[in-house]
Amino acid sequence: MNDLVRQHTALSESDLEWLHLLVSEWQLLSDLSFADLVLWVPTRDGTRYVSVAQMRPNTGPTSYQDDMVGHLVPRGRRPLLDAALDEGRIVREGDPEWREEVPVRVESIPVRREGRVLGVIARNTNLLTVRTPSRLELTYLQSASDLAQMIAMGSFPFPQEQVDMDASPRAGDGLIRLDADGVVQYASPNALSAYHRLGLAADLVGQHLGQTTAELAPSRGPVDEALVKLASGYAPRETEVEGNGGVIQLRVIPLAPKGTRIGSLVLLRDVTELRRRERELITKDATIREIHHRVKNNLQTVAALLRLQARRMDSERGREALNEAVRRVGSIAIVHETLSQNLDERVEFDDIADRVISMVAEISPGKVTCRRAGRFGILDAEVATPLSMVLTEILQNALEHAFAPGEHGTVDVTAVRGDSRLPGARLLITVQDDGRGLPEGFDPQRAGNLGLQIVRTLVEGELGGSFDMRPVPEGGTRVVLDVPVRPQR
Repeated sequence: MNDLVRQHTALSESDLEWLHLLVSEWQLLSDLSFADLVLWVPTRDGTRYVSVAQMRPNTGPTSYQDDMVGHLVPRGRRPLLDAALDEGRIVREGDPEWREEVPVRVESIPVRREGRVLGVIARNTNLLTVRTPSRLELTYLQSASDLAQMIAMGSFPFPQEQVDMDASPRAGDGLIRLDADGVVQYASPNALSAYHRLGLAADLVGQHLGQTTAELAPSRGPVDEALVKLASGYAPRETEVEGNGGVIQLRVIPLAPKGTRIGSLVLLRDVTELRRRERELITKDATIREIHHRVKNNLQTVAALLRLQARRMDSERGREALNEAVRRVGSIAIVHETLSQNLDERVEFDDIADRVISMVAEISPGKVTCRRAGRFGILDAEVATPLSMVLTEILQNALEHAFAPGEHGTVDVTAVRGDSRLPGARLLITVQDDGRGLPEGFDPQRAGNLGLQIVRTLVEGELGGSFDMRPVPEGGTRVVLDVPVRPQR
């Protein structure tokens, strides 16, 4: 719609925002009217109309099999559009049109904003299935007529009310029509069933909806006056009411077709099962986070025990082996600590990498500088855990073997991630130091200490990636990891 309006019309950005607000609401008008809606806007030179939006009803057959958006019609070809635009009134005159052997009743509703007519809504009703309307259909049609008059006056939609139409109740979910005093004139079967879910034993018709709703909602103190006023239909609002184990969602639309409020339209939906599932998911998420928290605590306890044991060791090699185990356990604990703070099983690995670098760098404080460049991004837990161990082992190996005791140097960690929105994306990690380099004839794929064996096993087995270790011509060693990552959701 933005492109069509800007290309063909002289409407301002504020006018365009009004049309967007209208289009976000007009599924309701289409459903209540049992009719297709097409929004026509006059072109910049005033000689034609361009259709910028279209809506089909969920409650009846469509009148348009084809997409009408983008069509241009010369002024004069559709007299009802001209009359509605020029006179600023709803036009219903004329005989039904025949389209592919289907009679269609055409009406035109001017779209007004701040006293100006921006365009015209063509309301097209398929008359092929017309029959004697029921009370529900009559209520739908009367409500649609009231909304159409409010659009023509410029009082609907409501600018101050931002509604999420994907989550908001629709006409078919449940509908209640109130008079000006908030008394129920009509309640659809779905609406009545929803109130029965809250504990209502009687019929709704004839009852004051605000008082009835407040009585059904549990309250320890006086009657909730705000809920009484909201459910009475005095202002456009949306809320949820819970009682008797049920939850219903209410949306109130005041009706003032001639400038004076004559009543309200209340759309409602039973969301009991939806909220129950949401609560179950919240409980499940909390349980998972608690498990990660306890695992982190247990790992920290294991690390503390290993650290105590290392202090009691007489063998230098044994003490160093236990300290390496402490760092390995610590890297896993960092991942679980991060997962315990998240709502899903995904983590921002840059924070984990920085903490791993700081933890490992403690073995050579003030002598070797570790730096990180690039972004790892968000990774799944099953990738983050082995990758944190791999990064720990590679950094630990560089700090222990690349530099002599007391020697100054630098270790750079660089991460380059492909486009995570595409399948087959990969994460390329480079760890490079400026130390003494690899021994002559060293083969990283076969030789190496326990740390390198762990790296090879995790990278190739757990992560499904590749691992390479080679000398740098100007001095030092470069380790390259190539790991596949899942596309980001």
